[in-house]
Amino acid sequence: MSDFVFQDCDLTPENAQEQVDQVMHKADDGELFIERSASESLTFDDGRLKTASFDTSRGFGLRCVAGEMSGFAQSTELTPGALSRAADAVVMAKDGHNAMPAPSPQRTNTKLYPDIDPVASPGFGVKVELLQEIDAYCRALDSSVVQVSVSMSGNRRAVSIMRAGGERYDDIRPLVRLNISITAEKDGRRENGYAGAGGRQSYDSYIDPAFWKPLAKEALRGAKVNLGSVPAPAGQMDVVLGPGWPGVLLHEAMGHGLEGDFIRKGTSAFAGMLGERVASIGVTVVDDGTLPGRRGSLTIDDEGTPTSCTTLIEDGILTGFMQDRMNARLLGVPATGNGRRESFAHTPMPRMTNTFMLGGQADPAQMLAELKDGVYATNFGGGQVDITSGKFVFQCTEAYRVRNGKVEEPLKGVTLIGDGPTVLTQIKHIGNDMELDPGIGVCGKAGQGVPVGVGQPSLYVENLTVGGSAV
Repeated sequence: MSDFVFQDCDLTPENAQEQVDQVMHKADDGELFIERSASESLTFDDGRLKTASFDTSRGFGLRCVAGEMSGFAQSTELTPGALSRAADAVVMAKDGHNAMPAPSPQRTNTKLYPDIDPVASPGFGVKVELLQEIDAYCRALDSSVVQVSVSMSGNRRAVSIMRAGGERYDDIRPLVRLNISITAEKDGRRENGYAGAGGRQSYDSYIDPAFWKPLAKEALRGAKVNLGSVPAPAGQMDVVLGPGWPGVLLHEAMGHGLEGDFIRKGTSAFAGMLGERVASIGVTVVDDGTLPGRRGSLTIDDEGTPTSCTTLIEDGILTGFMQDRMNARLLGVPATGNGRRESFAHTPMPRMTNTFMLGGQADPAQMLAELKDGVYATNFGGGQVDITSGKFVFQCTEAYRVRNGKVEEPLKGVTLIGDGPTVLTQIKHIGNDMELDPGIGVCGKAGQGVPVGVGQPSLYVENLTVGGSAV
């Protein structure tokens, strides 16, 4: 794969290295990021193949860093001329700067995913037949099913990161995802259920009926649960969060606040709190980009730094942050392999990979038994968070009323409202059932989206504000 990104273009590795050496002379940091990608997306909806797309892209992003300043230029034209014009633009960032070059990334031989192309195999016809089979299976599951939507997507990104002095870091990144949505109807009321999964691997496991049939049944279960849901209550109450995907609340409520740029600028609710207690005893949160095959994992980040397992909170004490190279250099700490970008057309910034809370000792059944009057939230949709204050609002897509330890009617329209720093201190019990999400996470920041993973055990949280329409 070594020169794959240079195939069928006028730019050569020698041309590129010469320009990189000139641009990075007397700069603190920077890199040439070259990318070639192929992606596809197929959707089977309303009983027919509704959309099928295939895209390829290639280009470079050239960055020169001096102090807190960055010069950045990008192009889809892989030619010496385009790179030369980009170099003329980005070198302005280092005018009059006395360089203090950042150390080179450490190399690693660890690979977290295979060099495969899920777009190329299996063929288009096989994928269409699979979607048709899943659609038919879902419709036959129950007479209440009135609509089915099945989609699959895959991409392969080949990247090469070049630095001054001949440094080069290469990676091929596969990513696939399968989604099933079912609409069920009862007495004129329609509700949706959803299930999905994905990861950095081939489609092989997803094509297996033993894998996708449980997904279909889960989507139907969710739709039927929602058919029986009633308006959610509103007020302060204790909440038990289920394991796995509900960790998206943790991701938003505190994860972004522990990214190095917000910490360095003092705009995070956690700025200046390193070494202090920020969560209940027993709460340990890590960001781990080294988990093989996971959606948020990377062999190297988008600056060439190997990913790592970074402990952010240990037994309730704030112990670390997620760093890209620039913010790590300015803060005088090591980079953690969290420099990420959406594509060659974007600059890297500190981003999460797989962020999750470790399991505790509590029995989830006992946690529910202790909940006298509250909400059991097992699935989440979208949400919003303010990084500076940590305040968040999250919508639950599956939640239940709990009375005297018994899980009763499903609820519709549940929102959870609070702020990350406070909620971390309101965790009363940590379950022994830690799970990672099935591989469906996409994180947005500053207009860039990247694949991520989340996870957590069941959590008993006291005195959360629940928003609903029934008082």
